[in-house]
Amino acid sequence: MIPSRKGEESVEIASVGQALRTGYNATIVFTLVIMVLIALSIYLTVRGVLKPKIRRLPGIDAIDEAIGRATELRRPVHFCMGQSGISGSVALAALAVLRYTARKCAEMKSRLIFSFAAASVNTVAADLIKQAYIEGNYPEGYRPEDIRWLSERQFAYSAGVLGLVLREKPAANLFFGFFMGEALLFAESGYRVGAIQIAGTTMSIVVPFFVVSCDYTLISEEMIIAGTYISQEPHQLGTIQAQDYMRLIGLTILGIGCVLTPLGIKFLYDILGV
Repeated sequence: MIPSRKGEESVEIASVGQALRTGYNATIVFTLVIMVLIALSIYLTVRGVLKPKIRRLPGIDAIDEAIGRATELRRPVHFCMGQSGISGSVALAALAVLRYTARKCAEMKSRLIFSFAAASVNTVAADLIKQAYIEGNYPEGYRPEDIRWLSERQFAYSAGVLGLVLREKPAANLFFGFFMGEALLFAESGYRVGAIQIAGTTMSIVVPFFVVSCDYTLISEEMIIAGTYISQEPHQLGTIQAQDYMRLIGLTILGIGCVLTPLGIKFLYDILGV
C-alpha cells in the first residue's frame, strides 16, 4: 500500500518535533553542566584549592619596558583603542590594559596620550586614567587634553591618529581594541617615529597586519584574558579555568563520537538524545 502525501507530512512533522525536543534537552543538559563547572571552578579558585596559571604573555610584559623607554627619552606613550565602543569583551579587556598602562605611566612620571573613535568611551576612559594617576602618586601628570576623541568615521579617525603620532612622536604605541584596515597605517606611522609597538585584537583579518608591523602582538583570546593576566583576580582566573575544562570536555566528546559513530554506535543519542 502506497502511503498518502498527508501521511508523509505527518511523519516529517513528527521527526522535526522529535529533533527540536532532542536539541532542547541537550541544550539544557550542557547549559547546566557549564554553569556548575564555572561556579565550582570560581569557588575552588577563591578558596585556594585551584591555582590556575596563565602562560606568559610577552606583549603584556613588554609594556613596562616600553613605558620605561618613553620615560628615558622624555617622549609620550600613545594608547590607541581603535573603533571599540564601551561594551563587549574586547573593549573591557582594552580598558583593563589602559588602566594598567596609565598607572605605570604615573609611577614612571611619563605622559600618556589616549586616542579613540567612539565618543561613548570618553567619560569612562577619563575617570579611569585620572584614578590611575592618583593611585600612582602622580595626580598632576593627568592631562585632560591628552584624552583625544578624534572622530567616529573610520578614515577621519585614521587621519587623526596618523597626524597625532607624527606630531607627538611617542616612544611607545599601544594598540588594544577593535581595528580594521587602518591598523597597518597606524603601525607604519609608529615605525616611522621609532616607537616600540604592542598590539592586541580579536579581528582575525587585522592580526597579520599587526604581526608584521609591531614588536609584540596579542592574538584573539590572548587579548581577552589580558586584563586577567594583569590583575590575577581569583574570580576571573576561575572563569578562565572553567573555560579550559569546557574545551577539554568538548574535545573528549568529539573524539569519542568520531571513533564510535563509524562503528554505528550512537551512545550520546541513547544517553542524552544528542
